[in-house]
Amino acid sequence: MWFIFALLSSIFAALTSILAKVGIDGVNSNLATAIRTVVVVVMAWVMVAVTGAHGGIGEISRKSWIFLILSGLATGASWLCYYRALQIGEASKVVPVDKLSVVITLVLAFIFLHEQLTWKSVVGCALIAAGTLFMVL
Repeated sequence: MWFIFALLSSIFAALTSILAKVGIDGVNSNLATAIRTVVVVVMAWVMVAVTGAHGGIGEISRKSWIFLILSGLATGASWLCYYRALQIGEASKVVPVDKLSVVITLVLAFIFLHEQLTWKSVVGCALIAAGTLFMVL
């Protein structure tokens, strides 16, 4: 089931890039990010309400709060940089560079989460990095 959600995520991420590139024309990138963020926040809270997940908010540990807040800050920084890059660059070049996050995530997961780094993931990372370089040059 995780694969289906991951695939849907990639489809929506692709749509995000194209829709954002069209929508950001003539709009300050920070303002565009703020508008997008409000939409995401409303959508997320609607899903929390619909699924009845709001009851678990009191059970979140201090550690989880800290890391969720840090993750939110990283997401905000990523979105601000992404929208600015989209505004001044071509989507066909910005998006592949943004997807280097896959390579960076695998390296960080190995270092900090002690996840296995297999020969397949090393080759995959190298191919992603090489493909990104090939696409943007």
